[in-house]
Amino acid sequence: MINEIIQGIKSLEAFFPFFIVLLIAFGVYLLFGLGLRASKRALLQKAKTKKQIASIEAFSRIFKYAFLFLIIILISFYYSKSWTGLGLSIGLLSAALGWALQKPITGIAAWLMVVLKRPFSIGDRVIIGSVKGDVSDITLTHIYLKEVGGIILGEENSGRVIMVPNSILFEQNITNYNLQYEYVLDQVVLAITYESDLKEAVAICKEAVKVVKDRYFGAITKEAYIRNSFQTSGVNVSVRYLVLANRLQEISSYVTEEIFERVKNSQKVKFAYPHTEVVMKQNLK
Repeated sequence: MINEIIQGIKSLEAFFPFFIVLLIAFGVYLLFGLGLRASKRALLQKAKTKKQIASIEAFSRIFKYAFLFLIIILISFYYSKSWTGLGLSIGLLSAALGWALQKPITGIAAWLMVVLKRPFSIGDRVIIGSVKGDVSDITLTHIYLKEVGGIILGEENSGRVIMVPNSILFEQNITNYNLQYEYVLDQVVLAITYESDLKEAVAICKEAVKVVKDRYFGAITKEAYIRNSFQTSGVNVSVRYLVLANRLQEISSYVTEEIFERVKNSQKVKFAYPHTEVVMKQNLK
C-alpha cells in the first residue's frame, strides 16, 4: 500500500513542471489582460467619435487573442525543444482543427475581415441577409445586433438582440446605413387632389421639414427637396431630406404630423384618397 502511494506521488511529480508552466502562463496572461484593460479605458476616455471607439474595441481584441496565441506557441516550443517539432505539432493541430472546426474558423476569418476591412463598426445600422439592426458588439464568433423592425414595422429597435454568426458574412449581402455618412435619405409622401394648389402643397412640405429641423436640431441636415408624381386620385408630393439613420421613424412621424396640421388648415390643398364621386350634369337641351 505504501509503495503504491509512493509510486502515485512520483507519477504526479512528473506533471509538476507542466502545472508550474501553466500557472506562470496564466499569471502572465492575467497581468497582460489587466494592462490591456487599463490602456483601453484610458483610450476610450480620449475617443471622440464612434469610429475611434470601434477601432479601440477591435484592436484591443486583436492584441488579446494574439498574446494568447503567442503564449500557446511558447508553451509548445518549451516542450518540443525545437522549431521543427513545433512546426510539425502546429501543422498537425491546424489540420485537425481545420477539419473539425470549419465554421468557427470561417467565423474567425470573417471577424478578421470585419476588423481590417471595416464594412461596419459598432453603432452602425446594417442589414445582413434578412436581418436588420444596430451593431452593438463584434466578437470572435458573432455579431450582436439590436434588432430593428422584426416584431414591429418600421425603423425602430424592437428590444430584441440578434446574434449573427460571423461565418455567414461571406455568404450574405451586407447593407450599411452609415458606411459613408451618418445621414440617410428619407421621405414623407403627401397625396393631394388634382384641384389642389401644387405650389402651396410643395411649400407646406418644405416648411414642415424646416420646422422639424429647427425643433430637433441635428436630426436633419441640408435643405429638403421635392419630387412629384401622378397617381390615380391625385398627385403625390414627396418631400425628401437627410436624417440620422437611427431616427428615421421618429423624424418622419414628426414631419407627417406637421404636414397634416398645415394641410388641414389650408384652403387650397386637400388630401387625396380613393373614393367614389357622383357628378350630376344638367341637360340644357
